[in-house]
Amino acid sequence: MQNIDLFKVIERDPTKVSGAWIFRGTRVPVAAFFENLKDGASIDQFLEWFPGVTRVQVEVLLDRALASF
Repeated sequence: MQNIDLFKVIERDPTKVSGAWIFRGTRVPVAAFFENLKDGASIDQFLEWFPGVTRVQVEVLLDRALASF
């Protein structure tokens, strides 16, 4: 995976989705991604259900999440 800054793929803006972390360029909350995974959805399913989110965004987010452990 390329070394892409996390904040190039997610953003937080108090005027969008009540200030929740969202995938940059969308209104899709990052929390929705993790909730869907927890409920058994695959990454491919999530990307199909939320077409504004890209695979690169998801991969960068997961890389950073795993690196924090």
